[in-house]
Amino acid sequence: MIVCFDIGGSAIKGAITHSPERIFPLPRRTTPLNDFRRFVETMESVLDEAGGLPDRVAISITGVIDPETRRIKCANIPCIDGRELAAELEAALHLPVVIANDADCFALAEAGIGAGRGHRIVFGAILGTGVGGGLVVDGRLVNADGGFAGEWGHGPVAATLAGHPPIAIPTFDCGCGQRGCVDTVGGARGLERLHETIHGSSLSSREIIAAWQAEETEGARTIDIFVDLVSAPLALVVNITGATIVPVGGGLSNSEALLVEIDRAVRERSLRRFERPLVVRGECRVEPGLIGAALLGFGGNGR
Repeated sequence: MIVCFDIGGSAIKGAITHSPERIFPLPRRTTPLNDFRRFVETMESVLDEAGGLPDRVAISITGVIDPETRRIKCANIPCIDGRELAAELEAALHLPVVIANDADCFALAEAGIGAGRGHRIVFGAILGTGVGGGLVVDGRLVNADGGFAGEWGHGPVAATLAGHPPIAIPTFDCGCGQRGCVDTVGGARGLERLHETIHGSSLSSREIIAAWQAEETEGARTIDIFVDLVSAPLALVVNITGATIVPVGGGLSNSEALLVEIDRAVRERSLRRFERPLVVRGECRVEPGLIGAALLGFGGNGR
């Protein structure tokens, strides 16, 4: 038995699993943000509901583990930021603990039982509030020991001309400390930023997508530019990794029409010509973090 967790800045979700295909969620708890002792106690309260001693604890979490120092960088949960989290939790819980970033766990879930089944190289892309991703090769996370592989949303690579016909796009400051990252224009907040920059009006990402689907001129122009900005770096990711499938998660993946446009543009720009969809909606729609954590707990096998 494994107890798996999906931990974010708002909630700690727990579940019991004996296989990645059978996950039994437990009641979610609010994440203690500033008190590490309470953070551990909250995890212990989930373990108490497991009904037996698990073999290990597997965690999908916001933040990134440094593969050299084993310390986590997690701005969303200050009480764990900078800690050797796996080692400290093992000491507190008296159980083996494995941890991976939430985007990595999404990729692992899709490679194991989702849209990436049967593919040797799977790149899981997140188009949520921001942009993230994870890479699975031969069923194993590239970031099995932590690290930043798959973070295609960061780095000053966003185009400064985009759309048909092209217009100038400003380089925006990114939360990572750089300027011109794909994250600044590629997630839901990026889509909203683009629309306001181009048209001077403030709409939610859902409203922009609805306007585009209703064939309204401003919405269509924003989506054209958005797809142009996102598809080029994603095609480069495909070229570099050799991924043969790109499952997408996050809020923007709820628009299948938008994914069709991104898929078309990525396939036009990648070196390998795919005659089938490449960028697809993730199939693990319910609790992919818990599914990925379960797979991680069973040895990180995503095949």
